[in-house]
Amino acid sequence: MLRQPLKDFWATASKAWTGLLVVGLATAWLALYLSDPIPLQNLRLAQFDQLQRWYPRDYSTVPVRIVDIDEASLTAYGQWPWPRTRIAELVERLHADGAAVIALDILLSEPDRTSPQAMAQVWQSPLATAWLQQLPDPDETLARSLRGKPVVLGSNLLQSAHGDTAANSLAAATLPKIPYRIVVSGASQPEQWLANYQTSTPPLAALLQTASGVGALNSSADHDSVIRRVPLMLRMGTQVVPTLSAEAIRLTQATNNYGLRGSDAGVQDIRIGKLLVPTNAQGELWLHYTANQASRYVSAAQVLQGKAPANSIRGHVVLVGSSAAGLSDLRASPTGQLVPGVLTHAMAVEQILSGHYLTRPAWATGLEAVVLCISVALLSGLALRLPVRWAAAALLVALALLGGGAWWAFTQQHWLLDATTPAVAMLLSFAVASSLHQILVERQQRWLRTAFSRYVSPNRVAHLIAHPEKLHLGGQRQVCSFVFTDLVGFTPMLEASDPASVVAALNDYLEAMLVIVFKHEGTLDRFVGDAMVVLFSAPETQTDHRQRALDCALEMDVFATRYASLLQARGVAWGLTRIGVHCGEVIVGNFGGKTLFDYRALGDPINTAARLETVNKHLGTRVCVSQAVLDGCSGVPTRCVGQIVLKGKTKALRVYAPLATLDSSTSAPAKDYDDAMACLQPSPITGLPDAAQAAKALAQFESLAQSYPYDPLVDLHYRRLQEGATDDVIVMTEK
Repeated sequence: MLRQPLKDFWATASKAWTGLLVVGLATAWLALYLSDPIPLQNLRLAQFDQLQRWYPRDYSTVPVRIVDIDEASLTAYGQWPWPRTRIAELVERLHADGAAVIALDILLSEPDRTSPQAMAQVWQSPLATAWLQQLPDPDETLARSLRGKPVVLGSNLLQSAHGDTAANSLAAATLPKIPYRIVVSGASQPEQWLANYQTSTPPLAALLQTASGVGALNSSADHDSVIRRVPLMLRMGTQVVPTLSAEAIRLTQATNNYGLRGSDAGVQDIRIGKLLVPTNAQGELWLHYTANQASRYVSAAQVLQGKAPANSIRGHVVLVGSSAAGLSDLRASPTGQLVPGVLTHAMAVEQILSGHYLTRPAWATGLEAVVLCISVALLSGLALRLPVRWAAAALLVALALLGGGAWWAFTQQHWLLDATTPAVAMLLSFAVASSLHQILVERQQRWLRTAFSRYVSPNRVAHLIAHPEKLHLGGQRQVCSFVFTDLVGFTPMLEASDPASVVAALNDYLEAMLVIVFKHEGTLDRFVGDAMVVLFSAPETQTDHRQRALDCALEMDVFATRYASLLQARGVAWGLTRIGVHCGEVIVGNFGGKTLFDYRALGDPINTAARLETVNKHLGTRVCVSQAVLDGCSGVPTRCVGQIVLKGKTKALRVYAPLATLDSSTSAPAKDYDDAMACLQPSPITGLPDAAQAAKALAQFESLAQSYPYDPLVDLHYRRLQEGATDDVIVMTEK
């Protein structure tokens, strides 16, 4: 009868809460993911950085070199900035050594401070000025050295104008025509996706006139100042400007054109000659860092001194920059190290020439959003419906698949896919759903406990809730104690009285008896009309089950006696309650069929406890307790009834009656009774009944019977001894 209401309750609760929670969590996480707050960006970038640390790019012999203005070069040729003549000498040396392209990661936007004009301003001497005017201008010397050579100069783009606006406008007006052309294709105006700057600091006009290319030195640092990408194209107002890396590649390809292809989602790729370079939507190239490679660097001092390693320059794209800490051109990298700024341009050139691209595909965001929504919805639903161990297993599998997918994408396809945001979403959503599931389960357990406790013993309900896996057919061996009760004369009373009033009194009686049972943590095995069967140490093991059983029986006797007296005073012919207590090994478990089964204990000790209850009728007692129970009890005074051979049994069972259950006003003193019973014990020598002792016992019981004629046990043994009995063995011929 409970099955359908329970099913309806849980189904309704599950549908309401599961649907609301799943949709709410998926929607909330999708909105958060699309808004892309800084904490999620940090998680995503941290994952990308960790993958780079685990799987750096293998360094290959791509013809790219860095001529490093390092500490040794500064020591040999003086502090920076060097005279332009020194830079001209460096360019000449590199060209003579066979450099394919020379890219200067140096901003040459101001006149040489060592030029004759600058010195004349410093010295303020007519003689010196006249002499200085005869010397060549270092900037002109550098300009001549650039002529006809594949050299790229660097410029700097600025977010806002600095200095004199009119001077900037004049400088821009005098710039020669740029040596490249931007061809746009695909979606309209893909250049609008490029990082925008308002003005620039270009190289000196004299240098631009002879240089083969000019590229922006700007980098794309994230908010944590780490350089993970290098832009290939930038925008200054409406003009598209290539960077130093792009210009170096353009000169290797001997082309004047750039192809900028875009879509509605931003820039797709940039074509430079025969090379098609995939970029992100902002025209940036993701860098895949290598481990530190000393062979990538050549000291500028070695080049100037003509000591550069053989073939270290010939045919190479040479980028000139500095690793000296004092020049402040160090950048944070995903590897956790500071690297020279020129290295980022060098690695971009290496990746383009080798065709090794680390990309975050345009579809990555959409895929991650779908994975996030599905995983959050699925795991939230599982967390609400499955046991926590299975839901947790599903979570671990999902996290493993997610992490494995991101790993495979990076190592095999060089794709950057975000696994951290979906992982965090799954973990937090799982925690929320599991918490709600726990609340619902606890509510269900409370409801189940309340409902089933009216049908099943509360400790049995608690055990099933804690161990639902034990709700199956079968049993196990276990030592338990049993209490059997029976109401004397209930059937005749039911026939002679109003059934409604009798049933009402019976319900009150059984309710109070159950309260006593549950107080001692007993388990109700079953009701048999007005009789009760109670077991201890099942389903949960109780080491003191015998003491619990005896204490429970004594308290039940007190109540039953008082209740009978109360009803009898009202004129209700309510009988006394007989109780039997015994223990032993039984089979405890669920018995029945697959459709319906019952939890109970099976075994001979149960039948023995039932027989002990009926023995009270023949003994004139209310409670009979076996020796097996008393062996585990203490503090309970008893009177030995004797060794009883129950009907159908061959082995005698020593039985006792607790003194508290006997009428003290009609009972013989305990010591006198025990002395008389001691005479019925077998001889310690022969092990057989002693006739002389039996005669003594007869005399003692005769004396007790005369003094206490209403003591049922005294009367029992007195009659037995008169009939020729010589021991305390009582053979029952009736149940």
